[in-house]
Amino acid sequence: MSFFVKCLYFLVTLCYTHYSGVREMSKLKFYYGSMNCGKSTLLLQRIHNYESRGMKIGLFKPAIDTKGDREVVSRLGISREVDDLLTADTNFYKLVRNKYSGCSCLFIDEAQFLQREQVDEALQVACQFDLPVECYGLRTDFRTESFPGSRRLLEVADELRELETRCDCGRKATLVGRFKNGVMALDGAQVEIDNQEEIKYISYCPKCYFKQKLKARQKLD
Repeated sequence: MSFFVKCLYFLVTLCYTHYSGVREMSKLKFYYGSMNCGKSTLLLQRIHNYESRGMKIGLFKPAIDTKGDREVVSRLGISREVDDLLTADTNFYKLVRNKYSGCSCLFIDEAQFLQREQVDEALQVACQFDLPVECYGLRTDFRTESFPGSRRLLEVADELRELETRCDCGRKATLVGRFKNGVMALDGAQVEIDNQEEIKYISYCPKCYFKQKLKARQKLD
């Protein structure tokens, strides 16, 4: 298809949408990135944008994320208490139907910890209630493997937005290393919250990530 035809098709679609009164449906969006890329900060800013215009929102996070207790905490120092914690058994669709259907937008922090079913329920909320749902979280864990929630969001979200941060070398950081007592962890449970002094997460570009991983293996040898 030529560039001219593509442009013509876009203009015809735009005009039809505008004059026919057809409105774009609400979306399930996934904002993802490595550690320290500003996910929670952006989430809190988005909430401020809604509330400054008198709109009601709902804020959630998985209960497994114990950092900040019931609060979403930004590394810039700002925080906000969630409206509900989501346990593994929470049916997100029913929760929204019973308590939050009057909101203008719903926000979920640490969405990588969601169950696959909860992601599907969030998509159902966006479609059936015409209610936007914005999820913020990591794409992969310290072993470069996806979380169940992130994997499902990447599969079904209507819109994906990557948030960038930098490695120490200046390159784009896309991977996360877990450190225990200053040593890079090569294995362990997928979920360990960094609210303990001995656990720390650092974002790296792939080159620096594998360099650190090689160092850790050499120490074990």
